[in-house]
Amino acid sequence: MASICEIRSKWNPGSAERSSTCVRTGVGPIHGALGVLLVAVLSACAGAAAVNDPVSPTDLPSDGAAEILPTSESPAGEPAEFLTFRIEPSASEVRFVIGEILGGAANTVIGVNDQVSGEILISVSNLASSRIGPVVIGADGFVTDSALRNRAINQFVLQSGIYPLITFTPTSIGGIPGEVSPGAVFTLQIAGELTIREVTQPVSFEATVTVVSESEIQGNATATISRSDFELTIPSVPRVAGVDEQLVLELDFVALAE
Repeated sequence: MASICEIRSKWNPGSAERSSTCVRTGVGPIHGALGVLLVAVLSACAGAAAVNDPVSPTDLPSDGAAEILPTSESPAGEPAEFLTFRIEPSASEVRFVIGEILGGAANTVIGVNDQVSGEILISVSNLASSRIGPVVIGADGFVTDSALRNRAINQFVLQSGIYPLITFTPTSIGGIPGEVSPGAVFTLQIAGELTIREVTQPVSFEATVTVVSESEIQGNATATISRSDFELTIPSVPRVAGVDEQLVLELDFVALAE
């Protein structure tokens, strides 16, 4: 089991107290071909938002991968075979982590979102032919420890009523091993394009991947982005003196074979 420990701060206008929370993420073995791809599903996260009626993960498009599915053949000339894994929203989580100055003291804000979908296609005969479809996040699904902040993120920062989806489209994967044994843990570099509202910028995630079984892949992916690159402005809020320019995007995911 791998764990991610974060500072989950209580954003209380009357208090700057913070508490520490440790989030544990299961990481286990996986089937040889499966491992190399699961990381591609990272997150694609970015930004933050939350509403009283979050979009159901089943409402998110799940056919985005169809546009980039491989059509190449295996080295032997036979049609390539692929194993399809889908991100399981109930066992996966996208987060953003950003610092602010609240009431004159440093505070860490964490937004959590389980509205994430995506596909990983692993080539059985040739790992290099594996592909991953876009990772899609419901923009109105981010929840922090403050309802006031949630509304500000949802209405003014991400404008989720107008731009309901955040999308990360992978374009390349680095670090794919030649072979993957059950229980192996490896690191991948996943480059792609992140779109928040109507702004698209190149972003690279580093992912740690573990193969749990022939039917399950688990992993964690992280990237750091700048708010200004995506034109994400923070509205003026009483007692908040400033918000960091950079934020961390994280994705803990479980992908299950169809």
